[in-house]
Amino acid sequence: MTTTVYARVESPLGELLLVGEAVADGPDAAGAAGVRLRSLSVPGQKGGAVVQDGWRHAPEAFAEVARQLEAYFAGRSTRFDVPLAERAGTEFQRRVWAALESIPYGSTVSYGEVAARVGSSGAGVRAVGTAIGRNPLLVVRPCHRVIGADGALRGYAGGLERKKLLLGIEGGAG
Repeated sequence: MTTTVYARVESPLGELLLVGEAVADGPDAAGAAGVRLRSLSVPGQKGGAVVQDGWRHAPEAFAEVARQLEAYFAGRSTRFDVPLAERAGTEFQRRVWAALESIPYGSTVSYGEVAARVGSSGAGVRAVGTAIGRNPLLVVRPCHRVIGADGALRGYAGGLERKKLLLGIEGGAG
């Protein structure tokens, strides 16, 4: 049995809302606190998480995620190693999100390149863009690294200014 837990963490993007699944029986393979991250969203994010009745405020459960986020924003870390909730998204979305996770820190790729990686080029670019827009794990799953074929910043559920800031932190286009 799992319980939904959440915490808020300050960041250069504004207050982040972290949502996770806590295993009721204590620690497990998900990590010391037994929490799997399900969502990381920013204020005003299109489709972002909203705290629901019954969720438990548990900032201690997200101490490691908060530490990794702070290191990332300070430029001391280039990757995240946090347990993620597995059940989110459709099979197609999960394929697209896996492609996002393979984009190296400081690099950018086009929506068309992501579409080609998941076998959905041509008209499938729009579907890939939609799947990227539904990524529930901003920052941790780096959808900010996907840009237009012409190099322009396009689409980001957290807003283009935040996308530009993230790419600037990574030394990429921005």
